[in-house]
Amino acid sequence: MEVLGPPSSSLAHAASAETENAKLELGGPRGWHSRGYVPHLDVAGVLQSVTFRLADSLPQEKLRQLERELEGLGDDVRDRRRRVQIESWLDAGMGCCALRHPAVAEMVEKALLHFDGERYRLICWTIMPNHVHLLIEPLIDLGRIVQSWKSFTARWALERNAVLGLSIPGPHFWMRDFWDRYIRSDAHLKAVVEYIRQNPVKAGLVQAPEQWHWSSAWRLGPPSSSLACSVRGEHECQAGAWRSQEASF
Repeated sequence: MEVLGPPSSSLAHAASAETENAKLELGGPRGWHSRGYVPHLDVAGVLQSVTFRLADSLPQEKLRQLERELEGLGDDVRDRRRRVQIESWLDAGMGCCALRHPAVAEMVEKALLHFDGERYRLICWTIMPNHVHLLIEPLIDLGRIVQSWKSFTARWALERNAVLGLSIPGPHFWMRDFWDRYIRSDAHLKAVVEYIRQNPVKAGLVQAPEQWHWSSAWRLGPPSSSLACSVRGEHECQAGAWRSQEASF
């Protein structure tokens, strides 16, 4: 997970307000908070890039070795190198890759779309064989959103492990935590959307983003020029245009 820098004054003010709201309304965004090791920003109206992965997608020994190799580096350099290496390992297709099974990928995609427009606004996504990337605007606590996706889909997959031949090696389907980073600018927004779209291509699974079935690129086509909307609010014109094309589940 990425260590975030100090918030700007406007974000800090919004985060403070949202933290107070969370005390009054169960499940509201929590502002700046920690899940035990690094700070996270959870504010309504702030877009978040989120990644979560299967429990066996990265061997623990590889992660421990990586941490040893990164010792002594500055926080920014260490976090950047860790993220690049982990993304490379994920794209290599380690583990059971249960999300490669069409039935599992379809169920995960349905879960992502189910509360779109109610608990969050889903901007774009791609379901890779062993992990999921997405861009989201949370309307409630981000942790609760991700946990609801993971708990529902994990039960579904584990119950069908043998029938579908998924080879899930243990009692856990998803890794416990998830990676999140809030969107800082329009340039950052464009870069994140392009990364999510291109991830199946980068991993060598397809030659064009629209060829990867379990993604917003396949379902909705390329993002329009209106993606250059402001990060704080005007991005809804793109999100709304995409949501209007979504099938009902």
